[in-house]
Amino acid sequence: MEKKISLPLTDEMISSLHAGDMVYLTGTVYSARDAAHKRMIETLEEGKELPFDIRFQTVYYLGPTPAREGQVIGSAGPTTSSRMDKYTPKLLDLGMKGMIGKGKRSPEVISSMIKNHGIYFAAVGGAGALLSRQIKKSKVIAYEDLGTEAIREMYVEDFPVIVVIDSEGNNLYQR
Repeated sequence: MEKKISLPLTDEMISSLHAGDMVYLTGTVYSARDAAHKRMIETLEEGKELPFDIRFQTVYYLGPTPAREGQVIGSAGPTTSSRMDKYTPKLLDLGMKGMIGKGKRSPEVISSMIKNHGIYFAAVGGAGALLSRQIKKSKVIAYEDLGTEAIREMYVEDFPVIVVIDSEGNNLYQR
């Protein structure tokens, strides 16, 4: 089933989505890869606040290539999600609702998704140049020293994703 969703995610929206659904996201998403996730957890361990309010937000596991002249962002394909698995349960506990990436997730992440009513979307790997067309605005908001792995706030329109793991733990990879 195809659905159009306006971000940020709500629990009601998440409940309506099921593994295998094709979804087009419009709204704000945040990019963060391995190094940014590590730094976010270190920030929390130091008793400090994250650089953005993660509640109800969607994080795209992305490290874009540099933008060419006239572009908002360079190639914007997903990275392998399992590299964020050791950090993800903590962020879900803090209210993060959505994740966009590629590949399988650990049992701990899936359990945390069920507990926290989260959802995991996959973007098509290898289609970064096409996906970048759906990103209409992009700005670095934190950890600029990480280069491509800095946290970006991005506005997307009709960004195509597939629900891989829904909030009940149904997993498209295990069908």
